[in-house]
Amino acid sequence: MKAVVYEKPFSVTVRDVDDPRIQHPNDVIVRVTSSAICGSDLHMYEGRTAAESGIVFGHENLGIIEEVGSGVTSLSQGDRVVMPFNVACGFCKNCLAGKTGFCLTVNPGFAGGAYGYVAMGPYTGGQAERLRVPFADFNCLKLPPGEEFETDFVLLADIFPTGYHGCELAQVKPGESVAVYGAGPVGLMAAYSALLRGAAKVFSVDRVPERLAKAEEIGAIPIDFSKGDPAAQIKEQTGGEGTDKGVDAVGYQATSHKDTSHEEPAVVLNTLVETVRPTGLLGIPGLYVPSDPGAPDEHAKHGQLLVSIGKMFEKGQQMGTGQCNVKQYNRQLRDMIIAGRAKPSFVVSHELPLDQAPQAYEKFDKRIEGYTKVVLHPGHALAA
Repeated sequence: MKAVVYEKPFSVTVRDVDDPRIQHPNDVIVRVTSSAICGSDLHMYEGRTAAESGIVFGHENLGIIEEVGSGVTSLSQGDRVVMPFNVACGFCKNCLAGKTGFCLTVNPGFAGGAYGYVAMGPYTGGQAERLRVPFADFNCLKLPPGEEFETDFVLLADIFPTGYHGCELAQVKPGESVAVYGAGPVGLMAAYSALLRGAAKVFSVDRVPERLAKAEEIGAIPIDFSKGDPAAQIKEQTGGEGTDKGVDAVGYQATSHKDTSHEEPAVVLNTLVETVRPTGLLGIPGLYVPSDPGAPDEHAKHGQLLVSIGKMFEKGQQMGTGQCNVKQYNRQLRDMIIAGRAKPSFVVSHELPLDQAPQAYEKFDKRIEGYTKVVLHPGHALAA
């Protein structure tokens, strides 16, 4: 089958790889119809992880079941399904507690597994024509048949639940004010989710005009950090108090507010501490890693950042962190899409055939030509 394969930093190719096969009675094989490129994929693409040549990318996957293992009970050939990026067993201590992002079974020695991601287990990615799904009864979410809501539903694999998770970590409630740092796909989903949860005022902080325009379109208040200290800008619009809640949708590749060519890994965390009022809550779905070979200093290379814990303690703030447990949210968010209450596909800028993945990665990485979110459609020859 054809698949998107990592070669070296800033280089992926589409080439033939082995077809997946049923390896366990609980497996299914899915013919992939949509697989999105994620900002997290760019960390590997840019050489900012330990990813080695040959890994097949893709953890945001949707498709049609082609083969069903003999132990699968709730799924059938022809079912349309979307899979959380988390690969999870469903029966370990963490899965039973709903913490499926930290499954203790699927990736021995590590809490959590995922498709096509470095250190997240032996699971081939879905930017390919087919995908093996383990523990399929647990990991597949059934969708209505047909092609309706395709680009909405594929976002249930990661960024829509992850944005919602940021709001859940911050315990966003109706009537509150929220600052979301980052207006990339996850940041836009966090701002959108805050509005869905009834927030009265949502600030979206970024410097890319297309992203800030998207945020404004959904009802968020754009804050361009290249035009001045974002915490100060937000306090000016909240009576000097700051927001009730804050979400970091940027992570460890954050750039300095004063010099965007210079990375400052802790800048968003520290700016959120300044932005959020005393006793407010911070949700951190943005990715932070224990090892970053491209970090700007030795401490950051080992995931050690200088965070203003003293100010955070003084203000009595609380912080929630960690990757999204997608299954906590994807069923309800699916039903909101079906009911017309949510349409997350507003972030999708490009839908492309699989063979255009190399160009899509390059343009998405450089944030050019309006590339905000790319969905690949294996088996389709779509226009560019």
